[in-house]
Amino acid sequence: MKLLLNYFTIIISLFSLQNLALAETNTLENQPQKPRSVKIFPTNFQPETPEQKLAEADRLYLAGEKTAAEKLYREVKEPFSEDIEAKINRPKAIYEPTELPITAQVYWRQAQEGLAKNLETQILIALELLVKEYPEFIPAHIKFAEVLKADEQTELALERLHQAASLYPNEPELMKAQITALANEKKWLEATLSAQQFALMNPEHSQVDEFNQLAETYRKKFQSQLKSKLRGNTIANVVTGALGVALTGNPFAAMNAVQTTALMLRGESRIGKNLAKSATKSLPMVEDETILEYVNTMGQKLAKMTGRDEFEYQFYIINDENLNAFALPGGQIFINLGAIVKTNSEAELAGLLAHELAHTVLSHGFQLMSEGNLISSVTQYIPYAGGVVSNLIVLNYSREMERQADVLGTRILVSADYAADGVRNLMKTLNKDTEDRGIIAWLSTHPETAERVRYLEELIVNSGYNRYAYEGVVYHGKIKEKAKALLVEKKKDFSAIGNRE
Repeated sequence: MKLLLNYFTIIISLFSLQNLALAETNTLENQPQKPRSVKIFPTNFQPETPEQKLAEADRLYLAGEKTAAEKLYREVKEPFSEDIEAKINRPKAIYEPTELPITAQVYWRQAQEGLAKNLETQILIALELLVKEYPEFIPAHIKFAEVLKADEQTELALERLHQAASLYPNEPELMKAQITALANEKKWLEATLSAQQFALMNPEHSQVDEFNQLAETYRKKFQSQLKSKLRGNTIANVVTGALGVALTGNPFAAMNAVQTTALMLRGESRIGKNLAKSATKSLPMVEDETILEYVNTMGQKLAKMTGRDEFEYQFYIINDENLNAFALPGGQIFINLGAIVKTNSEAELAGLLAHELAHTVLSHGFQLMSEGNLISSVTQYIPYAGGVVSNLIVLNYSREMERQADVLGTRILVSADYAADGVRNLMKTLNKDTEDRGIIAWLSTHPETAERVRYLEELIVNSGYNRYAYEGVVYHGKIKEKAKALLVEKKKDFSAIGNRE
């Protein structure tokens, strides 16, 4: 059983990468003896070390002296790549053909003529050239997808829309076209997530209510589809479970698949709470009230920025030295104690929490778990892969899911008034931690760190986000020391157990 639990710890820890950023502001707010205007250094003190400069910059930022704070932040923070701003200025989306250069107008005119005369080759060539050379012209992407679908190239049409949406994710007409195309193929969950992502990332948009309604409509269709699928699989699960009894002699072998099916039918929150309950009983959990309050206060503040208030968000800390975290469906977020120890500021740790929250609010875990349920009856007979772990094995986020969580996590971070590069800096920290420990298998499923740093820098600059906002180093440093002490104590306990044996 202990081996199973250890395996469970490894598997669920592999999902997401992120660490540090949101707690110190909240903690300082809850400590009346340290008001926001507290003087960390004596009057006329001139900070010299990077740590001193960051601490003083935090003080100035909280006191409203943001220009002076930015000056100090700039002195400490490394600049982005020199060519970043030159290469990321993607043309603004346009909809009117008259705004196009002459060459592009010719392509569009040829496409229209081809449509009028039903000349398929002319249509496809003209639109292919247009979307490749002038991707900012949104109607071309939409029309290209329509033509491909009419030609029964549905998957290619969806792929084209996906590529366009990745370039211009904040264009409502493009996103609606993608959502409609997904819905037409009865890909209800994908349609839900696309609508939900637009609403979450554009909370002030005039059409946000429409996208929220689309998300709710397609979520209900997905849940109905899922219930039908799961009920159909219940019979197969029971049969496979009966075979498991015969093979293993375990009378409870048939129970896990059926129970999991029942949980899936109850939705994200229920399955997340059940898995979290099991995890907290099995894993070495941190009970230090100061550390728990630090993480929970920061996490709850971030959760309020997500736009999904139907979840009861809960934050847990595992007494493990590695820099890891994972999100269960329905708002159950776990981080390792090592995430506190190895991050450099509150903003970095908040970046980790924001990334995991993004996975939750985008329903990534539930999506993969609903797919994984189909193989749970088989995997439960693999050594150390039974029970709940069989469902978690497939919770291997795609590169696109990780990118979405990075982007939305950064936006959540900014909304909470932390330095916008918290997630980006976390990637740097994570990369260094990985180099120190050697390459581990789960990195192969995630975007390369350099790639993630790059697109996060592009996001920050393109969106005008402030990377010279609150970092939070002083109180985070104190919490780090308490966390280190707990890890040392844990090692002593293990040594004592080994000596007794």
